[in-house]
Amino acid sequence: MNTKYLDLLAQKYDSEEKVVTEIINLEAILNLPKGTEHFVSDLHGEYQAFQHVLRNGSGNVREKIRDLFQDVLFEKEINEFATLVYYPEEKLQLVKNDFGNEEELHQWYTVIIERMIRLISHASSKYTRSKLRKALPSQFVYIIEELLYKANKSTNKEQYYTEIVQQIISLGQADKLITGLAYTTQRLVVDHLHVVGDIYDRGPEPDKIMDTLIHYHSVDIQWGNHDVLWLGAFSGSMVCLANIIRICARYDNLDIIEDVYGINLRPLLNLAERYYGDNPAFRPKAHADKQLTDHEKLQITKIHQAIAMIQFKLEMPIIKRRPYFNMSERLLLEKIDYEKNEITLRGKTYPLENSCFATVNPQQPDQLLEEEQQVMERLLFAVQHSEKLARHMNFLMKKGSLYLKYNGNLLIHGCIPLDEEGNMEKMTIEGKTYSGRDLLDIFERYLRHSFAHPEETNDLATDMVWYLWTGEYSSLFGKREMTTFERYFIKDKKTHKEIKNPYYHLREKEEICRKILAEFELNPDQGHIINGHTPVKEIDGENPVKANGKMIVIDGGFSKAYQSTTGIAGYTLLYNSYGMQLVAHKHFNSKEDVLRDGTDVLSVKRLVDQEVKRKKVRETNIGEELLQEISILNRLREYRYMN
Repeated sequence: MNTKYLDLLAQKYDSEEKVVTEIINLEAILNLPKGTEHFVSDLHGEYQAFQHVLRNGSGNVREKIRDLFQDVLFEKEINEFATLVYYPEEKLQLVKNDFGNEEELHQWYTVIIERMIRLISHASSKYTRSKLRKALPSQFVYIIEELLYKANKSTNKEQYYTEIVQQIISLGQADKLITGLAYTTQRLVVDHLHVVGDIYDRGPEPDKIMDTLIHYHSVDIQWGNHDVLWLGAFSGSMVCLANIIRICARYDNLDIIEDVYGINLRPLLNLAERYYGDNPAFRPKAHADKQLTDHEKLQITKIHQAIAMIQFKLEMPIIKRRPYFNMSERLLLEKIDYEKNEITLRGKTYPLENSCFATVNPQQPDQLLEEEQQVMERLLFAVQHSEKLARHMNFLMKKGSLYLKYNGNLLIHGCIPLDEEGNMEKMTIEGKTYSGRDLLDIFERYLRHSFAHPEETNDLATDMVWYLWTGEYSSLFGKREMTTFERYFIKDKKTHKEIKNPYYHLREKEEICRKILAEFELNPDQGHIINGHTPVKEIDGENPVKANGKMIVIDGGFSKAYQSTTGIAGYTLLYNSYGMQLVAHKHFNSKEDVLRDGTDVLSVKRLVDQEVKRKKVRETNIGEELLQEISILNRLREYRYMN
């Protein structure tokens, strides 16, 4: 090992005792039970539902409460206490309104603080004292530690502990302490969070999800196709930006772009009002909790058409300059007979409806009008200079990857492109052929290059980011082609069908999943593939656990747009030292419902895999890192203190 590195390390560990103490500490940590991992996927801007799942740890909080108090509390009291842990500020206000006098409230505070302390002790039982201390509310660390480590059997200090609690209440600090303990509990029940893709699009508040993740104690992200679309726009891709605006218009979420990220859409609206009118195919989808005026609907409808046509134009030069994308069938504006208002696809001619081709030059259909070009340049400039969007995209890039190998499992949003025989699909890029893990690695390399060089807007890296959104061999898209154009303009629904990659039916087979795990150098006997992207239609009897437990699909429909077809409101997954549990969720209405009724939105837990023996930190990714640290410290000890 480099002696200069060891000399630098010796500045921190400047005595043998310090080195030995750290080795002892790390070796001890290796023998703790592994922390609980929490997997969520396809959040699609549904911040309120995501917040609830995060606060209740997919039922983990309630489970801890039940473990402790099932013999002393009724079910209703357990529900009330759990709600207090989820939403302490709001629940405290409701509780205080119910008490008739200060003495009753004082007694309630005394009981609740004692329960909270017991819950913290139980939830932190597999953590070091140092880790617990970091999770506690800073202003109450000393007081909480005193209460946590009291000797229950000794009466010598009983009055001491009682007085601490009574002083907290009399000095008006009970609400702050209970709130701090509630958030500490939420943090302790989940050691690490995995977001398996698609934070953005469809739902109304992806920015709030991003702010939550930025402040979360331990998280990683596997990019989804919608996340990559936003990364692509920030990296300089006009066609990715056009897709984002089109999707936001379709789902009536343009305020995310304009109000949240400060990107002025007025130039686009001016363009839209000049060339487009009402069009039923482009009206925004209705929100149950949001009403638009007729004027607002018409404005969005016009914007929707304008940006869709710009998108279709921008796609064409990329397809032409990248023939190995194999997307010539998507040069759709060239396949239209503008006089007859019909299009020929794969030898069959279809009439067009809801057409809006006022800005298309039939002789050169990929040509943007000068004002379209100007609008897109202004929008791209605004996107790349949005401070809030920059903060979110930088975090998404820092914490994200196309796939992740973690604690023996493979986490991936979309798919591993396969052919019908289950072989890894091959894609040739610039004369070199890639498949399987190598293909995903080259995709990620191009994405990171594009993000690092936003000034390069028509290079291969930027084009490749768009391909990840819509390409046949994209691990994020996983379909032969995206039929957006057909859905807008062709009545025949057979043209709307998007043929999925064979992966999506082959993943039912255990041998295919084992083959994929081996491709990523994971143990096929112990590993699992944890997948998002395609909603599981539980309403039709589809099972999210596939291939004899090797494949777990956790997109069950966080997005409200999917819930009528899935029958549920999303899956989440828990993986603790005892094994895996899949959690199915009912529709989440609001936290007000939870506060009022004290009921949760969990429906059922299914055991996926149970460990024969309890898994320890030593057997995890963190354990590997700690073992490396121990090895380095032993080398330092030999080098500096044993010669």
